[in-house]
Amino acid sequence: MTIAPTAPSKVLRVPPADPATAAAHFHRRFTFEADVSDVHADLQAGDPGFVLVDTRSTEAWDQGHVPGALHLPTDEIPARAAELVPAGSIVVTYCWGPGCNGATRAAHAFATAGYQVKEMLGGFEYWSREGFPVEDTNGLRQSAPDPLTAPVSGIACAC
Repeated sequence: MTIAPTAPSKVLRVPPADPATAAAHFHRRFTFEADVSDVHADLQAGDPGFVLVDTRSTEAWDQGHVPGALHLPTDEIPARAAELVPAGSIVVTYCWGPGCNGATRAAHAFATAGYQVKEMLGGFEYWSREGFPVEDTNGLRQSAPDPLTAPVSGIACAC
């Protein structure tokens, strides 16, 4: 009887980086990205220290957006950022969700215009899926958290 060889690990076929390299990589990611839960917590606390910018179309904005966000579609950033976002502001961009790179394009446009900028990971999709308030043309609304993406008990994931 022959025993089949163990298949090599798909995860470990490229070995992990040494701890110092990994720490530098993950720190670098934090300088570019913000989590929707952290953005929500900072907005709830009052003056968050950043301007949250929804970079989607007017139709998408009207359908629903993060309360308190500034609407500035990506293609308009080069022409309108200076009039709408004070110089020296830190900007956090968002678009539809993780399958869309609109927030990345917008972050690039803001950085090119001289702003410090981060992307809100998960975008509007994960904002709404976590059950955070949404504003649309009818006012504020709030849905229950999606049980596949957020604790339904209303507590934070504590990550």
